[in-house]
Amino acid sequence: MAGQSEPAEERLDATYYDTVRYDLARAGVTLRRRTGGGDDGWHLKLPVGPDSREEITAPLGDSDGGVPAELAELVRGHSRGEELTGIAGLRTVRYSVELADADGRVLATLTDDHVTGEAAGAVARLDQWRELEIELAPDADDRTLDVLAELVTEAGAVRSEWPSKLRRLIGDLLPETSYPAPGKKASAGDVVLHYLRTQVEAMRRQDAGVRRDAEDSVHQMRVAMRRLRSALGSFRRILDRDAVQPLRDELKWLGGELGPVRDNEVLHAGLAEQVAALPRELTIGPVRAYLDTYCGERAARVRAGALDALNSPRYLALLRALDALLDDPPLTKKAKRPARDELRHAVRRADRRLRKAVAALDTADDRDTALHEVRKKAKQARYTADAVRPVAGKKLNAWRKRVKAVQSTLGDHHDSVVARAELVPLAVAADRAGYSSFSFGVLHGRNALAGARLDEEFGRRWPRVEGKRPGWLG
Repeated sequence: MAGQSEPAEERLDATYYDTVRYDLARAGVTLRRRTGGGDDGWHLKLPVGPDSREEITAPLGDSDGGVPAELAELVRGHSRGEELTGIAGLRTVRYSVELADADGRVLATLTDDHVTGEAAGAVARLDQWRELEIELAPDADDRTLDVLAELVTEAGAVRSEWPSKLRRLIGDLLPETSYPAPGKKASAGDVVLHYLRTQVEAMRRQDAGVRRDAEDSVHQMRVAMRRLRSALGSFRRILDRDAVQPLRDELKWLGGELGPVRDNEVLHAGLAEQVAALPRELTIGPVRAYLDTYCGERAARVRAGALDALNSPRYLALLRALDALLDDPPLTKKAKRPARDELRHAVRRADRRLRKAVAALDTADDRDTALHEVRKKAKQARYTADAVRPVAGKKLNAWRKRVKAVQSTLGDHHDSVVARAELVPLAVAADRAGYSSFSFGVLHGRNALAGARLDEEFGRRWPRVEGKRPGWLG
């Protein structure tokens, strides 16, 4: 560095909000109201990946007005509707210095924060510390950061062990949130609970995305819910069946409320792709525009229903029940047995149910419906194998991949069946609106052909599952 600017001073005052159980902090969510500096207002930071967070802001508002309703709603999946109150305050005196090269080009900004923190609770806490942060200019070389980090380290700075100022202040007040993956010698109960906890966390993480209509969020939330429901049913030797059945019922209800949103997304995306692939001579009229209007109007209706469900007392009760399940799981005596031996029973049962569904194809009156049943049983078998993976051998993992391939093929087949069913009313509606329904008829025929091809593909894939099962599946 060849030069630096004069230090610029800012005074920042932030109040952090959470439940009394620190539910937001435990989930990696930060909600604060900050004054001072160039970004006065409310700041909500939501985790969107292992090392990344999305920030959402709201105007400052009245200091006594409480958390803005739109932000409180976005964290409801973590707060479970409980009151959000000020749990900590941070006052920061910040000195910022711009670092430049010999040509005067700014390479980075060094901020020197002098922090005073106060935490509320049964015992008040007061702490003071100094914190340095380096932010590179957008056009600076990444290696510049390494050089600057080495310089401040040589000057006596040490790398912080905390991910944020708030965590430094209240870190030891938080309950244990680290649950390492179970090892090969884990008990059956440990493996099942780790899997359940992972799915509950995934479900909560997607809640805000669903509320904000983020891409793929409904799908990912429903996947977590299906995995939860499947595990609660599959591991009946580990979890008391009567105790978890109400949870399975409520997860089924919520899945049904979110399902139409996802179904419409899949239908719209799939048909839009098919319309784009139609030859020009087979595209009669504003086919894509009408499809967008048809699915767009439905999206508004079904999304409203999904949000009603997420804002309902019934959903909050489900979240609390999931917490209770993990805090005090209804484990059976068999939960103490070695996972590798005990959990095989669940995989065997899932395998038997899958093979029974396949065998029923020979006598089925409605093959499309029967294939959909095979798909559901394949999905359950795959989910069961997923849960057992930490203690399973290579043969089970290879079998799981083949089951997943069957499930994927039948998923595409089911999409073709749904598309055909939807194309009929879509064509009728287009005709009544004065548009040609010809292209929708073409798409119906193409989906019928695609369904037949996918049925044949299933016939080729299934023997690979049936013929290469681990011996212990029986």
